[in-house]
Amino acid sequence: MSDTRSTAQPLGFGTLLTPVHLGTGAEATIRFAAQLARCLSCRLIGTGADQLELPYYGDGAGMVDAVLVENARAVMEEDLAKAQALFRRAADGVALDWRSAVDAPAGFVLTQSRAADLVVLARQGGGDPPLGRMGVAPGDVVLELGRPILIVPQEVERLAARSVVIAWKDTRESRRAVQDALPFLVRADVVTVLSVGADPADDGAQDVCGYLAQYGIAARVVTRPKSSATVAAEIADLAKLQNADLIVAGAYGHSRLREWIFGGVTRDLIETTPVCCLMSH
Repeated sequence: MSDTRSTAQPLGFGTLLTPVHLGTGAEATIRFAAQLARCLSCRLIGTGADQLELPYYGDGAGMVDAVLVENARAVMEEDLAKAQALFRRAADGVALDWRSAVDAPAGFVLTQSRAADLVVLARQGGGDPPLGRMGVAPGDVVLELGRPILIVPQEVERLAARSVVIAWKDTRESRRAVQDALPFLVRADVVTVLSVGADPADDGAQDVCGYLAQYGIAARVVTRPKSSATVAAEIADLAKLQNADLIVAGAYGHSRLREWIFGGVTRDLIETTPVCCLMSH
């Protein structure tokens, strides 16, 4: 029997990346990333970045004492060493690499993501434990990264991706997300393309199924009319009905005065996704 799947593009991840922090839940996220790397037979990069925290003199007088600078540097280096030890312990058994620097944590992830296919981050909603020192939240990087991110709720330990919901909207971001999710989609048993409040013939949902079919992915379209529920709630509800453990969605937003302004669906998914969510901008 001939294989109908296209060989035009790679359908796997070569390297995952996850930033390491020192707060609650840090080890769980690393273990999740390591388990995913094992399942996908790929490498895992851990990153840690920290900045010197120097005392602030309100009157602006004098220079910071050299001893204080040295003490701050020692604390920073100790934190980076703790993060590296945590990463190597929690990710034991996978092919891995550690990268650290004196830098802003989010900025360091942005540069180091050039070496990875997918960045794994813990969800940071109102009910989630706050990230510790050196933490990077999904909203800090998703619009600048140039790579897909995988947002992981605190209680999720592994990702099988046997049932996947694609939150479809006929935009560049959604098309990018579908493309980035192919390594998961080709492994899935059930793929559902969800179109909310639009004619699937007009918004291209049927074309998405046709596109996926060339990779041997049998996807189907589900439509839902606009209702009083938010689009993110509709996505979460379908994911529950389909017993899905992965949502695929585009990330929408822009920067204004160095503050990220997200679209409503993007913001809601970043903060409340009930299952793993792959987002691309």
